Amino acid sequence: MTRLLLLGAGRSAASLLHYLLRYAPTEGWFLTIADVNPAHLAPVLAAHSEYARAVPFDVQQEDRLEGLVEQADIVISMLPASFHPRVAAACVQHRRHLATASYATDEIRRFHADAVEAGLTILMECGLDPGLDHMSAMKALKEIRAKGGKLTSFKSYCGGLLAPDSEGGNPWKYKFTWNPRNVVLAGQSTAKFLEAGRLRFIPYQQIFARHETLEVPGYGAFEGYANRDSLSYRAPYGLDDIPTMLRGTLRRPGYCAAWHALVKLGLTDDTVQLGNSSGLPWRELVAAYLPRVPDDFDIAAHLAACLGLDPEGEEMRRLTWLGLFSDKPVGHANATPAQLLERLLAEKWQLEPHDHDMIVMQHLFEYELDGEEYTRTASLIVLGEDATHTAMAKTVGLPLGMAVRRLVRGEVTQRGVVIPTHADLYEPILAELEQDYQITFVEEEGPSTRNALAD
Repeated sequence: MTRLLLLGAGRSAASLLHYLLRYAPTEGWFLTIADVNPAHLAPVLAAHSEYARAVPFDVQQEDRLEGLVEQADIVISMLPASFHPRVAAACVQHRRHLATASYATDEIRRFHADAVEAGLTILMECGLDPGLDHMSAMKALKEIRAKGGKLTSFKSYCGGLLAPDSEGGNPWKYKFTWNPRNVVLAGQSTAKFLEAGRLRFIPYQQIFARHETLEVPGYGAFEGYANRDSLSYRAPYGLDDIPTMLRGTLRRPGYCAAWHALVKLGLTDDTVQLGNSSGLPWRELVAAYLPRVPDDFDIAAHLAACLGLDPEGEEMRRLTWLGLFSDKPVGHANATPAQLLERLLAEKWQLEPHDHDMIVMQHLFEYELDGEEYTRTASLIVLGEDATHTAMAKTVGLPLGMAVRRLVRGEVTQRGVVIPTHADLYEPILAELEQDYQITFVEEEGPSTRNALAD
């Protein structure tokens, strides 16, 4: 019997957990789920006690982590990404494979040589974004290359959003389906990408002011803004010479301009503690960031003037809806601005039981073939069932579970730090997602609207 260890069983692990429990009896697995609050798993595990158990686990307890890893054959981590180097170190020490949905950071890649020497796979970026984006992009790139096409542009966007039937009166058309802290701190490193053969950089202060509009068939318009370092994926994708390459994040129209206002105001800063009281009203916090005004002055009007916003415009409507100009206490003493904003948004953007979330991904390819220019668009929409069985949980957890299943079977032959850009890994996962879960891309392809290439 293969011993699987799942570290962390929060909201985003629901679909992964169900997948592992589905295959545990037929694949010969025994699953240990280590979570800070294992009691909430009792209803899920009641019918699976022969091949699954839940145990308490605090990632800060080094000895506990070491013991759990040593007792496992394969470790799956759904912990916050900052803990993965610690988990990877334990896996290498005890010669255990590791699989996660998080980025293969430089800190993680330092384990590559040791993992290769130990015959281990540290499988990273096997969720949604990163994960499904790699798999689907590599499949399309392989097909374009097979017919002789030469890639000239590749853009890839993804977003976790609300389904249209759940947007309601929320002017942001957004709620949390992933770690709220990651959303608040999104974009806080310079975005790097290629455009027409030139390096392009967007500093954090401009990320949300520079976006493009995309259309997804059947679901309308979205805003896409540049995300992290697109350049690092040229080599894994085999696109070292491509003139244009960009990876980005999707939001509904209007989100970026309003979030840009929060950035300019300073409310996404996580570097300084304010020394504030928990009873400080939000309107006073906002006023503290603005040039001094008389006590009876309209804070909202003053902010609009300082940021160059229309006092009656959509940006101000979104900021007002959040409660920035209310007497509501911030509720957290001696906090960073980002912590206070996260606390406010956690209330306003909480996914309700009746809400449905939505995953949107779109790849945009341009390529040359026989002297002509062509475009290919691949779009994915996944809708959630409820606040537990979310589209986010499906698209993060299912690819990871499928990869683990193949890792156990010995079908993943790559060693060291690996991401799912190999056909023997991504092809069966994409096929299983389509066949068993109806998660599939809709593709459109044809001649470019631009003129044919010059002789």
